[in-house]
Amino acid sequence: MKIGAITIGQAPRVDVTADILRIFDDSLELIQAGGLDGLTKEEIAEFAPGKDDYVLVSRLTDGTSVTFAERYILPRLQDAINRMEDEGCSLIMMLCTGTFPETLSTKSIPMIYPCELLNRLVPLMTKKSSMICMTPSPLQTEQCEEKWRNYVDHVTAVAASPYGDWEELEKAAEKIKDYDADLIVLDCIGYTQKMKKMFAEKTGKKVVLPRTLLARVVSELTDI
Repeated sequence: MKIGAITIGQAPRVDVTADILRIFDDSLELIQAGGLDGLTKEEIAEFAPGKDDYVLVSRLTDGTSVTFAERYILPRLQDAINRMEDEGCSLIMMLCTGTFPETLSTKSIPMIYPCELLNRLVPLMTKKSSMICMTPSPLQTEQCEEKWRNYVDHVTAVAASPYGDWEELEKAAEKIKDYDADLIVLDCIGYTQKMKKMFAEKTGKKVVLPRTLLARVVSELTDI
């Protein structure tokens, strides 16, 4: 069975598949594509977000990260969706926790977005209705808090990139360990199992990792 995986950055996302492929059955074939595939860094720089843009952060195949506005890649994401469906994928998963417009669509197969899974799961996991949202960029903290206020009473967004220095992540964990919240959401597909473990150990709080949550749901849907 073929399943598709679309990243907003560049494919393949070897950093993500390192954590999720072990969850899938060996019979699954993963087809990957990205919204920034084939573009140079100079071309991507032209996608820089403006004041009112929805901001995205993702990884390039050289391991570096980039920040850009969602609107520039939507047609490219739709092209990737169309190609995967034409190639016979039975399901497509989005390797991004961001929110996407309903204009992105498939013809006849399921499209699984991590944000939709998180939106439903997170309110069930926090007894205090209070959470900490880890996000890659300071440009994303406001949009992150605005989004999560639709689902919990209190949210604090803290920026620390999964694509940056490990020390930055450890400092963020120390910063938030005494915050009055019982749940941390690592709100980017770039955060890893190793990062989840570190945040849990340093803070003593429950931690949600989107990449493995997504993979487990998709595995359940493709378990034949």
